[in-house]
Amino acid sequence: MKNVLTLMLALLFIAGSQVQAQEDYKDLHKKFEYTIEKKHEVLNIEYDNIRFKKRPKNIILFIGDGMGVAQVFSGMTVNGSLNMEQMPFIGFSKTQSADNYVTDSAAGGTAISAGKRTYNGAIGVDVNGEKLTTILEYSERNGKATGLVSTSAITHATPASFIAHQPKRSMYEEIAGDFMNTEIDVFIGGGADFFTKRVDGRNLVLELNEKGYRVGYNIDEIAEVNNGKLAVLTAVGHNAGYRDRGEMLTKSTSKAIEVLNNADSKGFFLMVEGSQIDWGGHQNDASYVTGEVLDMDKALAEALKFAIEDKRTLVLVTADHETGGMTVNDGDPAKGSVKTGFTTGNHTAVMVPVFAFGAGAEEFIGVYDNTEIFEKMYKLFKFKEKDKD
Repeated sequence: MKNVLTLMLALLFIAGSQVQAQEDYKDLHKKFEYTIEKKHEVLNIEYDNIRFKKRPKNIILFIGDGMGVAQVFSGMTVNGSLNMEQMPFIGFSKTQSADNYVTDSAAGGTAISAGKRTYNGAIGVDVNGEKLTTILEYSERNGKATGLVSTSAITHATPASFIAHQPKRSMYEEIAGDFMNTEIDVFIGGGADFFTKRVDGRNLVLELNEKGYRVGYNIDEIAEVNNGKLAVLTAVGHNAGYRDRGEMLTKSTSKAIEVLNNADSKGFFLMVEGSQIDWGGHQNDASYVTGEVLDMDKALAEALKFAIEDKRTLVLVTADHETGGMTVNDGDPAKGSVKTGFTTGNHTAVMVPVFAFGAGAEEFIGVYDNTEIFEKMYKLFKFKEKDKD
């Protein structure tokens, strides 16, 4: 009995340590200046010459976690321009949650994924803890392929809010377990330990194999995979920051689009998260914020190129909230440098931008609640109103 108790305490300690490690990016660094290391090329798109369909068959949604207007403009300043600037239809999303004027990523993500405002910390559930059906799940129901890509652990709040249903965002093992209750076609991100080193003893990687998934641990090792079910767990916890993870996000976005487009389906839904823009905001670190914005913008090019060729794809870029109260106080585009300021190490309540490109993009002009992003996607996919839960 003593040995069993010791083992249980050890497992609980490990689980608690994993949860704490998921939040260790919030220490203030206070680095207000940044000079770009390497500029990336931006697409030159003649939008008016492209004849997109009125309604999308596919939607690719980018969420720059913590990305407000200042974060975007910092990227524009140091790189000269961004692929986001090629997206001609622009709106603003109001980000408040059901119980707080300042949302967290769980409630913010759930509002976007499921069209309902909920309490901070909630993953895919409403204010009463009842399960909400997400745009990813509606897509599955309607014969579409689905995917998630993230530079954080795939079990972290934003990606989790599209696929999981848990009362607390810190329930990482339970969130990983929720992946097994879906037929998601592709997911790429960190968090391998929540699938394998679990308190309940389950090995979800073995279960994924049994369900027909090709499981990898590095985006390069699955380079030849172009169809079928794919799960790539790119880190034991979170992925490294942009300086150390290389082209992981761009390659993952391209691979997810390829596999989903090759699926025998009625189109696809893909969410791509630039997670660590938020982390740079928490740290008040201009280099971290801006470098992560640029990294997501490079990945965005893959989606825009696909949409141009496909003509039936809608590409969206938005945020769940702003982080840091960031301002751009000065800059030199010729030198690729920027000087910033921050008012907080936490999230703020300001509106965040919504950029839209492709089939149905004009629907996203204006100022609206974050829940409207879900409603607009649902409407454009022509899912029947009677099918809503």
